[in-house]
Parts: sequence; C-alpha cells; structure tokens
Amino acid sequence: MAETIQEKKQRTKKIIDILTKEFPDSKTALNYTNALELLIATILSAQCTDERVNKVTPELFKKYPAPQHYVDVSLEELGDDIRSTGFFNNKAKSIQKCCREMIDRFGGKVPNTLKDLVSLPGIGRKTANVVLGNAFGIPGIVVDTHVRRLAGRLALSDKKDPDKIEMDLNGVVPQEEWTHFSHLLIDHGRKTCRARKTLCAQCTINHLCPSSEV
Repeated sequence: MAETIQEKKQRTKKIIDILTKEFPDSKTALNYTNALELLIATILSAQCTDERVNKVTPELFKKYPAPQHYVDVSLEELGDDIRSTGFFNNKAKSIQKCCREMIDRFGGKVPNTLKDLVSLPGIGRKTANVVLGNAFGIPGIVVDTHVRRLAGRLALSDKKDPDKIEMDLNGVVPQEEWTHFSHLLIDHGRKTCRARKTLCAQCTINHLCPSSEV
C-alpha cells in the first residue's frame, strides 16, 4: 500500500529526530561572516568542495569586502583570485554580474527574499535558499547533490528536477526545519549514504529507508 502524506510526514519527523542526535551541530560547511560572503562562497562552491572554497575565501573576502569591489576589479584578476575553485572564468562573470545588479537594484545589499535573490544573475533557488536559511534565518530547503540523492533513496520525492524535489520536501518537512533538514541530509550523505558506496549497516535511519540494503 502506498504511503500516505501523513505517514510520510511522520516518517520524516523521525528521520529528523534521529539525524539531529547524530549531527547535533549540523550547519553549512561554508565559512562566512555576512550575507555577501555566504552568497559569494555559495557561487564558488558549484562543482567544487566546500573545503576548497574555504581555503580561497579568507583572502578573497579581505580583498573584496563589498559588492563594489567585485565590480571594480578586472575579470582577469578576479578569475585569478578564485582559480582553484574551478570554472573560474564563468564564476568570475557571475559574481560581477550579480554584484552589479545588487548595486543597481538593491543599494549594494544582499536581498532577503527568494523572489529578489533568484532575480539576480546566476542565482538559482539552491543558492538563494542557502543564503536565506543561513544568513537571514528564513527557512529554505537546499537541494544539492546530497539532498537530491537522499530524497530519492528515502522515497520523499521521485522527481529529478531540483525545484520539484524542493516542493516535495516542503510538503513533508515542517517549515521551521527546512534549513536544518537540508544540513542533516548533507551531513548524512557525506558520512553514510554516499553516492557510490552506501553504508547501510552503519546507518541510523535504515529502518526508515525504503532503499535500505540491511
């Protein structure tokens, strides 16, 4: 018999409770001190590890403390500063376009609504929800590679499109837990429910997972 939405909500709550005990300090792995830094770090994290981004950003944030600094520098120099994060030319262009729009439309401040954030060049729902949830305390589910994978394995969504997965998860995860839930799945995906080799025998939620091999 197919699981009802209420049953799925109850199972999801149990997953949250167990993973919260396993990862009591779960949070974004990106280092930042304000919304602009988190926005830039999230852009850099595309196709790059958070660990690598965190090695680049300390000097980057000192050099470019405001959107205007990213706009004023040459594209070549900015690209060199972020080279080790990969795809640096595209990322440099995205950062400059984004910062220019922030200056023109939002007075150089990072907007704090989903609608305004996704209206910026190169900013999708994933990046917007990272910034909203962590810098502004506004709940949002971040569908990265881990959340996408685990949402499917846990049978919380059968969609492939990240935006549709987000909508499915919004329907079963309590709104106040959206950001926290994303962090929990990312931590669990890195530690246990890996892409290539799942560690089902060590999994604390395998009894709640339809894909469990135990």
